[in-house]
Amino acid sequence: MSGIFGVVKSTPCASDLFYGTDYHSHLGTRRAGLSTIDNGVIHLNIHNIENTQFKTKFDSDIHEMLGNQGIGVISDTDPQPIVCNSHLGRFAVCTVSRINNIPELEQICLSKNQQFTELSMGKTNPTELVALLITQGNTFADGIRNVFEHVRGSVSFLILTDNGIIAARDFLGRTPLVVGRQGNDYAVASESNSYVNLGFQTEYFVKPGEAVMISSDGIKQLIEPNNKMQICSFLWIYYGFPAVEYEDINAEEVRYRLGEAMGRIDDVEADYVSGIPDSGVGMALGYASGRGIPYKRGILKYTPTWSRSFMPVNQASRSLVAKMKLIPSRKMLEGKSVVFCDDSIVRGTQLRDQTKMLYANGVKRIHIRISCPPLLFGCNYLNFSTSKNDLELITRRVITQLEGGEFRNLEAYMDESSKEYATLVETIRKTIGVDTLKFNSLDTVCKAIGLPKCQLCTHCFDGSSYGE
Repeated sequence: MSGIFGVVKSTPCASDLFYGTDYHSHLGTRRAGLSTIDNGVIHLNIHNIENTQFKTKFDSDIHEMLGNQGIGVISDTDPQPIVCNSHLGRFAVCTVSRINNIPELEQICLSKNQQFTELSMGKTNPTELVALLITQGNTFADGIRNVFEHVRGSVSFLILTDNGIIAARDFLGRTPLVVGRQGNDYAVASESNSYVNLGFQTEYFVKPGEAVMISSDGIKQLIEPNNKMQICSFLWIYYGFPAVEYEDINAEEVRYRLGEAMGRIDDVEADYVSGIPDSGVGMALGYASGRGIPYKRGILKYTPTWSRSFMPVNQASRSLVAKMKLIPSRKMLEGKSVVFCDDSIVRGTQLRDQTKMLYANGVKRIHIRISCPPLLFGCNYLNFSTSKNDLELITRRVITQLEGGEFRNLEAYMDESSKEYATLVETIRKTIGVDTLKFNSLDTVCKAIGLPKCQLCTHCFDGSSYGE
């Protein structure tokens, strides 16, 4: 995924831009970039952060970032922001995107005699593609409409201009943007928690398909919002920092409600509940309340050097890091029956390895509780598990095995009242080697978030989506 941040101030913005962008580090692991504008001159710094953290790479760049307004990004995709000089003027752009029709859009741009220059990874840079689509418009508003009309997938972005920052949210709102205010200064971000310590308070949630100009004069609407929304439900389940608010709904509260709902209906006997850090902690706290058993930390993350974002791209290295950053508390585990809460199961390999580690440290019984339904489809919109096709999901591997190599009756495996669903869960339980396993239902997820299903993207659970 990616996280973007922008700031418009009456004073130099470099410090706020640095810290506000850094607060999105949990959303990206590959590259990061900062751009400011000062009297028409655009300053740009981009670094690879695969093997280090954002602050380490950008700390020495701050003195170069001149100007009172700027944008930043941390992402899992190609280098950005992209700087352009066109009939619209000089501007920089950064994106949160998953573009599924890049070859088609390449041909559209090439047919208009446009050219691509950011090919450092041997393919078209999606952010440069967005920039070229923008410049096909007579105005920025026309260009943004052109992006929304042609992109299949999702894209939200910030445009840095001499006059201010334009914030454009994905046409169906799959990825969020929120504006904070401090007097006449403004910040715009993927995550609302990113500007709290900088003194900003939430002023406005940008709506799906809407574009606004943010300047010292305030917030001006350039494009009216869409009347539909499909915001990603997984933002609340996993992606978001616990303090973040999407659509004015706090992520930690949703995770607590997901755990509480599971605890109320669960009948397992256990000594206590523990969250698998970090994204399982909120659910575990809610489960403790709903089930009426203590919350204790049977497994902990070593935070001084292993942040959630500090994960190598290579899968073997990622698996090693996932193991090394979690430390079991043996005295808390020995002879105990423990409920462990986690956000989801993707491949199942990490949870299987964690299970072996927990049993090796003396735990008597392991009961896994997952805050969402089984993941049955790869994500087409947020770059969640981009390296994984559907067959790499543990659910699809199990279904392939059960159905003799075919995907028959896939709908039955989504129905928690069916024998197929029960068989799927039981097979996953045996595969990861735990005593019991339960998932929350999709209805529970929607109720915990507090939005109707039609306003949530639930594609990874049931394959449903708009506009594709």
